[in-house]
Amino acid sequence: MQKSAKNIFGQPLKECSKDPITGFYRDGCCHTGPQDSGRHLVCAIMTDEFLDFSMEMGNPLKTPMPLYSFPGLKAGDKWCLCALRWKEAYDAGIAPKVDLEATNEKVLSILSMEQLLQHAYTT
Repeated sequence: MQKSAKNIFGQPLKECSKDPITGFYRDGCCHTGPQDSGRHLVCAIMTDEFLDFSMEMGNPLKTPMPLYSFPGLKAGDKWCLCALRWKEAYDAGIAPKVDLEATNEKVLSILSMEQLLQHAYTT
C-alpha cells in the first residue's frame, strides 16, 4: 500500500468513504499499491447515470455481492473508481463528480488536472 499518500494537490489524501467502505484495500481511502491493477484512484460520487453506464461496461456496481461484503452502490455514494473507468465515462460525457481532496495524486499519470477540476464535487 502507498505510504503517506497524497491527493492531486500534493496534500495528505483524505478519506473517500467508510459507508460504504471503499478503496482497493477497503480502508476508506483511494490508496494504491502493486496489487491494485485497476488503479482505484478516483474518489467519485455515484450517479444513476454512471452506475447504469458501469453496468453496461460489465461492472455491476449497483448489484450487492454478499460474498465480498459488498452492499451495492446507489446514487450519492462515494467510491474509489478505477481511473480508466472514470476516463471512459468522461469520454462518454457522463463522468461523475470527483472529491478532489480524496483522489490519489497517482491518477495524474492517467487523467489531467483539467479533467478532474471540471468535475470537482463541491459541498
